[in-house]
Amino acid sequence: MRDVIDAVLRWQERGERVAMATVVRTLGSSPRGLAAKMAVTDQGNIAGSVSGGCIEGAVYDACQHALKTGTAALLHFGVADEQAWEVGLACGGTIDVFVAPLPRIDALHGTDCTSTVVQRLVAQQPVVLATVLTGPATGQQLMVAPDVDARSDMADGALRDAIMTHAGAMLADGAHGVRAIEGVDVFVEVYPPPPTIIMIGAVHISLELTAYAAQLGFRTVVVDARAAFATAERFGHADELVHAWPDEALVGRLHRNVAVVVLTHDPKLDDPALLVALPSDVRYVGALGSRKTHAERIERLSAAGLTVADVARLHAPIGLDIGGRTPAEIALSIMAQIVAVWNGKAE
Repeated sequence: MRDVIDAVLRWQERGERVAMATVVRTLGSSPRGLAAKMAVTDQGNIAGSVSGGCIEGAVYDACQHALKTGTAALLHFGVADEQAWEVGLACGGTIDVFVAPLPRIDALHGTDCTSTVVQRLVAQQPVVLATVLTGPATGQQLMVAPDVDARSDMADGALRDAIMTHAGAMLADGAHGVRAIEGVDVFVEVYPPPPTIIMIGAVHISLELTAYAAQLGFRTVVVDARAAFATAERFGHADELVHAWPDEALVGRLHRNVAVVVLTHDPKLDDPALLVALPSDVRYVGALGSRKTHAERIERLSAAGLTVADVARLHAPIGLDIGGRTPAEIALSIMAQIVAVWNGKAE
């Protein structure tokens, strides 16, 4: 969703009508994942993708039809379907795509379901969007978020209430998917806060890492008590600069969608950060340093009270071994390791 919002708002501002196509089911070797989006306007503009190319033409036509008729449709593409062969999906996978006209979005003050979802995504706040795929309520939606009232265009109160009862579990589960609720299929899109990399130390590697992280959709926070290093001039592309000692800066920021990267190479700064980060539930903690440095670090952390399990979580020497020497190469190795952890390919 986030990758097409800017285009959609720009198109609507100049008066174009927009249809949105969303991948709601996949099986086998489908090219893109659940909730992948493609937006299409009545003037023929396109943003995003639902397949990497193989069904885009058919989905484009369906979007144009939705704009002309004002109706939503659930499309199915699979290798057993003649249409699937025609559009090139002969790779053994199936894709279900839901296409619907998009209402006018007020990204500043709108209180309707779609506008509220966009507002929260732009603000990088968690939100759940449920869309009915089948039955009389097809296309109707419900927005649920932890800290605001729900928004809905659902006429069926029982269905709305049933989805609401699942909302907390949906956000905690963190996974998109179709759920059978009250006898209809409902596609649930779950958008937690974007993954965040907190870098301890405004060093050259941090400069490079913020650039890689931004390209991959990670929010970046650079922490350094030395204000002369953590400047907006050096780190203008970081999302946030924090001038504080690491143990203070990390308070209230650590959760499962966070990676902590310790890069100062100074125990006075590194150790306090690690003592806070390692016992937390952050998904990744890594620290710069040689094997000898790491062995000495383990002794200090253990003496300070961390358990064997806590210390074992630390990725050090940090990053995948790609033989990196320059700051950019080291940052690349760190980013690769974080992505591997996020994708379940590394501990």
